[in-house]
Amino acid sequence: MSNIVAVVGRPNVGKSTFFNRLIQRREAIIDSESGVTRDRHYGKSEWNGKAFSLIDTGGYVENSDDVFQNEIDKQVHLAIEEADAIIFVVDVKEGLTPMDEDVAQILRKVEKPVFLTINKVDSNKNIQDAMEFYALGLGEYYNISAINGSGTGELLDDLVKALPEQPIAEEEELPKFAVVGRPNAGKSSFINALIGEDRYIVTDVAGTTRDAIDTHYNRFGFDFKLVDTAGIRRKAKVKESLEFYSVMRSVRAIESSDVCLLLVDAQRGFDGQVQNIFWLAQRNKKGIVILVNKWDLVEKETNTLKQFQNHIKQKIEPFTDIPIVFISVVNKQRIFKAIETAVEVYQNRSKRIKTRKLNDVLLPLIEKYPPPATKGKYVKIKFITQLPTYHPQFAFFCNLPQYVKDPYKRFLENKIREHFDFKGVPMDIYMRKK
Repeated sequence: MSNIVAVVGRPNVGKSTFFNRLIQRREAIIDSESGVTRDRHYGKSEWNGKAFSLIDTGGYVENSDDVFQNEIDKQVHLAIEEADAIIFVVDVKEGLTPMDEDVAQILRKVEKPVFLTINKVDSNKNIQDAMEFYALGLGEYYNISAINGSGTGELLDDLVKALPEQPIAEEEELPKFAVVGRPNAGKSSFINALIGEDRYIVTDVAGTTRDAIDTHYNRFGFDFKLVDTAGIRRKAKVKESLEFYSVMRSVRAIESSDVCLLLVDAQRGFDGQVQNIFWLAQRNKKGIVILVNKWDLVEKETNTLKQFQNHIKQKIEPFTDIPIVFISVVNKQRIFKAIETAVEVYQNRSKRIKTRKLNDVLLPLIEKYPPPATKGKYVKIKFITQLPTYHPQFAFFCNLPQYVKDPYKRFLENKIREHFDFKGVPMDIYMRKK
């Protein structure tokens, strides 16, 4: 399980640009209008061989002046509570503002590493201007330019040194199935129904599960741990930030799990927050089963189930090889089917295909449908092997790996899925030089 680093600061200081640079992809929406970061922002980053999860808190602040301060305050408190280190971003061009001072006041009392990061420092004049931020009382600071990346290396060197060492998981540990989803989708009720006792307090108030709790469970002759990750604390300052908080909680639970049972409330549908938890599990290469709960409350016509399935698959493209089980926790409908499916996905995730079999099946297909020629050059794939990793990764050895584009890699992935069952499991395809 990796450490969590939260990026905090008032709107429009360049948190999203900085975040994108660290996770090396343009995921956040970047706009010069403050408060435009709407989407969930979490990603994986690595520096000097140390991996960590990064959370950009900007996306959780509503765009209206009167609530800005209040919301940012909440985000900072939550980040402090959940993260292992905090990067506090300010803007040299706008100088020190009262909002920066408020955030600094909270951060001065924190016992976790705080890195004051002054963004948009791209000239000597800016270097002089940055000195006024000493007044925040957070000690040394880092001058960076998120747009061109200058100064970020030094910051990351110090950041990874300050992150606590993560314990190495024991070999013998049981597989972990994390029950994830948005607040009030029925996660605790699902676990109670499975274990046949009201081990968790279940109420219809969103957010009553305080922490991720593990339950040892045996079914179908298979031993595993069930983890309830509702993990949303009932506190005044959390109320409006439930979504942000559940995301931070889910990050930890998902990272330490093998399979995620993503519970969806059938009446609310596969909405933005559920999609974000799905992509978080996918990015962490975990097995995934989607459970549509409260199916008994949905009015049905002939094609209702098919339409619902198609709607979900559309939202999770291109990774649509995912089992979807329709359940009703209250009526105990198909709840054991859900667990049986999770066990199958767990086994798919650790499946190993013999090299000879891979080559026998895939090479004739590749010969029939070779990669498109690029600049008059033909790619010849000679050999395929599965890499010895925790989740399925395949290496295709060829003469010109740089010419194989994503659509063809997707074609190869689809062929592997067609011939060898990897349902519910993310997969990586690599092109290597023969």
